Amino acid sequence: MPGTEQESIASRLDTTVAHAARRYDYWLGGKDNFAADRESGDAVAAAFPTIRLAVRENRSFLRRAVRFLAEEASIRQFLDVGTGLPTANNTHQVAQAIAPGSRIAYVDNDPMVLVHARALLTSTPEGATTYVDADLREPAKILGDPELRQTLDFEQPVALMLVAVMHFILDEDDPYAVVGELVEALPPGSYLAVAQATYDPLPPATVAALEAANARGNPKSRPRSRAEFARFFDGLELVTPGIVSVAEWRAEDEPQPRPSFEDISGYAAVARVP
Repeated sequence: MPGTEQESIASRLDTTVAHAARRYDYWLGGKDNFAADRESGDAVAAAFPTIRLAVRENRSFLRRAVRFLAEEASIRQFLDVGTGLPTANNTHQVAQAIAPGSRIAYVDNDPMVLVHARALLTSTPEGATTYVDADLREPAKILGDPELRQTLDFEQPVALMLVAVMHFILDEDDPYAVVGELVEALPPGSYLAVAQATYDPLPPATVAALEAANARGNPKSRPRSRAEFARFFDGLELVTPGIVSVAEWRAEDEPQPRPSFEDISGYAAVARVP
């Protein structure tokens, strides 16, 4: 990576403010996080003690969704936005284990993720991976990125992966327009996969505690109801089993019984672009 780019990345790395990717890494037991991330993570965990289970289940959903898309839907291109820090079973690893020629573009806005991703998210010789330094709230910038366009062919189906990221897109950032612009760029036969936090199964006391933690700290989040979540798929064709708990989506081969909806508190779904 050129020195000037390294300097630019370093100048953007603010370790005094919690970031979603580093906090997620903390919950997963990783080491790429700072005191602010751990403090924020602990505040959420105090209000919602099963948060670590929930984030692990989000990773498991990502793995199952990519496997379905690669094996059953024959998708060979993936646009994974809100990638987070590299961990086990990243999108390209799952997809390329099934189809070595799969091509994956990762997108995140955390400078630490950028450094790690470029070092660790390496492709098979037959396939390709690239990393785009961009914010989900700027879909035009993502879609216009030269490296992304070099990696993905938008004349062929693409799977858009938005796993555990949409709850960080607040209402004032127009989440439905953001998703709509990205989906509009996908050709027929593409897919959209989303996992999003919700308060739906939680008792009022837990919701109040989470809202208090959200008000005090960063990053801000916006859990959504089932009806609000369903709007992301307007005009698309939901695949079986439709909108379900993150832990329940095509989880027949996972350890049983599955975690409760209350313990995970997140929706997941995959839909086809007609």
